[in-house]
Amino acid sequence: MTDPKIKIYLERAEKEIILGKTNLEISLNKDLKKTLNVPEHMTFLNDVISEFYYSIFYAAKAYLLSKGVETKIPNEHKKTYSKFKKIVKSGKLDKKLLEIYNTEAEKAEVLLNIFSDEKKKRGRFVYNVDFNANLPYASESMENAIKFVSTIKMLIEQEERSI
Repeated sequence: MTDPKIKIYLERAEKEIILGKTNLEISLNKDLKKTLNVPEHMTFLNDVISEFYYSIFYAAKAYLLSKGVETKIPNEHKKTYSKFKKIVKSGKLDKKLLEIYNTEAEKAEVLLNIFSDEKKKRGRFVYNVDFNANLPYASESMENAIKFVSTIKMLIEQEERSI
């Protein structure tokens, strides 16, 4: 990678996937919980969804940087999504990647703002704090994050080889 920032963001994306998978495994595995002294009833599924969202966010930032676009605070997440969406709408990227980003951003936003959004988001998975309710969302987030990050990484590597 020519730009060290791109490499850092891709590494962060991969670390978030590893962390998400680890927390998912801890949530599912009673023996591992026992080994780690984690109470049997405790899960980390909300964290898992957030970690997979961040993997997508960091991959999107890496891709934007590869195109010479840098997003910064304030509103870094909103700006990153907006710039990424603009590239997708231009036809330069598969629309499926934007759908994945949008889905995961929405899940993470709900989880991060659970208290302030609880009335607004009523009926969604916000209130599903038990294991069985959040497991499908966490599993879907993992699949989406892996697909998104691997696709972005491949696109950046292809672009660098063609230079």
